[in-house]
Amino acid sequence: MDDLRYPVGDFVPPAAPLTPAQRADYIDAIEKAPAALRAATAGLDRAQIDTPYRPGGWTARQVVHHVPDSHMNAYVRVCLALTEDEPTIKPYAEDRWAELALARTSPVDMSLDLLDLVHRRLVLVLRDIPPEGWSRRLRHPERGVVDLDWMLAQYAWHGRHHVGHVAALRRRMGWA
Repeated sequence: MDDLRYPVGDFVPPAAPLTPAQRADYIDAIEKAPAALRAATAGLDRAQIDTPYRPGGWTARQVVHHVPDSHMNAYVRVCLALTEDEPTIKPYAEDRWAELALARTSPVDMSLDLLDLVHRRLVLVLRDIPPEGWSRRLRHPERGVVDLDWMLAQYAWHGRHHVGHVAALRRRMGWA
């Protein structure tokens, strides 16, 4: 991809309910995302981890801290959709979270560890959803009403998207 913002392409929502095989593939992608992000950041020194993945973009450090922030929200949102009738969820100001000292200066290992744990829980919940449960919906104030198939596809893409940011930065900079 030539657009540094979208190294794996833009998110394309599923057009129809997902098949069980598609769901399994997305869940597998979510399960593998923490290891992929850990591998993408392995061996980067402080200057490298503090390099923006694109001009005007977040640093690799901010990207790493963002992923578990986002995926913790995903976990909560999935659980809300499973336990409440079309709950309205609260978005968060991810750009402001990325400016917190935690995201700008903290070691990435803590967020990589957190992502491992969040994904272990998220994958357990996702694998336990019965076929009829995937049509459960939630209301996003900015995106409208979405179902769990949409959420699954969105967060599988989201993990690949941010791993792609760090991996593409490494390739462009020649950091093996």
